[in-house]
Amino acid sequence: MAVVDHKTFDTNDADKEGVSEPSRTGVYWAVGLILVILPAFTGEFILSDIVSRILVMGMIALSLMFLAGYGGMVSLAQLTIAGVAAYMTAVFGTSAITEISIGLTWWIAVPIAIIIAMIFGTMVGALSVRTEGIYTIMITLAISAAFFFLANQNYDIFNGFSGINQVLPPVFVGVNWGNTIPFYYLCLFLAAVSYALVLYVSRSPFGLALQGIRDNPRRMAALGFNVTAHRIAAYTFASLVAGVGGVLMVWMNTAISPGAVSIAVVIDVLVMAVVGGLGHPVGAFLGAAVFIILETFALDVLETLGLPGERFQLLIGIGFLVIIFWSDDGLLGLWRKWRERSAKRDPLLGDLEGDGK
Repeated sequence: MAVVDHKTFDTNDADKEGVSEPSRTGVYWAVGLILVILPAFTGEFILSDIVSRILVMGMIALSLMFLAGYGGMVSLAQLTIAGVAAYMTAVFGTSAITEISIGLTWWIAVPIAIIIAMIFGTMVGALSVRTEGIYTIMITLAISAAFFFLANQNYDIFNGFSGINQVLPPVFVGVNWGNTIPFYYLCLFLAAVSYALVLYVSRSPFGLALQGIRDNPRRMAALGFNVTAHRIAAYTFASLVAGVGGVLMVWMNTAISPGAVSIAVVIDVLVMAVVGGLGHPVGAFLGAAVFIILETFALDVLETLGLPGERFQLLIGIGFLVIIFWSDDGLLGLWRKWRERSAKRDPLLGDLEGDGK
């Protein structure tokens, strides 16, 4: 039994015949333009603590969405894979912990870190693809928990509980990419590339085969497709996206510690993907936006209303429950239900009326 019900999270609706491609393209251009000019209208707090973080966490959630939405495999190891890339960036690059960091230049350290993360993700995939349903979730959760405790207790590579600090973004082509605006544009560019790459792969022969395996693995195996190899390859690709997100994560925080890869944050990434919707890659970023905005401002909202500020997590939980209660595909499901009330084509996802169920 597949982890994700493909009838509920239909990732093919946007490609149905008769879609108004110019309308959808216009929406993409409008959103892209707003994001490009955003630094002119916002301060450093919004750019660095909210929008850049949404883009980084959205990329990690995007890797989970790819596996769950297109492959029917819910992996709770995607944040851990990003954490591996973050730690390896600190180990092979430069940091304040000179006893651990090798000190390679960033354009050597970053590719090494991403490759190691991809190898780690491929190994996770090789272990988990032979399981289904709740067992896939549990084995990836166990891997994430094991890595968290390893990072917390190992001082030779991970520097234990303290982690590794002063992992700074590079200075390249005369630009300090650690400054707020350059780092925002770096995150925006890599998030856009990751988004486009996921869309491209999902519509490639490999992506279509992966969706066929999600729907009916026995039939695809009978047609000559190597089901296990396709699923492992999906983990490798998802690890590439998560690995890039992990590099940005360590640069954003200028540090990496076990707290960044704890089980609580692992679950946060799952919540982002589910709340946004597993039916389309844009859901990962929508979910990350809702989660981070609620996490950032829930405390202030409660205090403004005269309620105890320590209950801010309750407000966050209520927000998620409301979204999931009204839609089994998160925010994207709510959007589709609203679009079904009119005969117009969906400018965001390209669905016709009644298609996006």
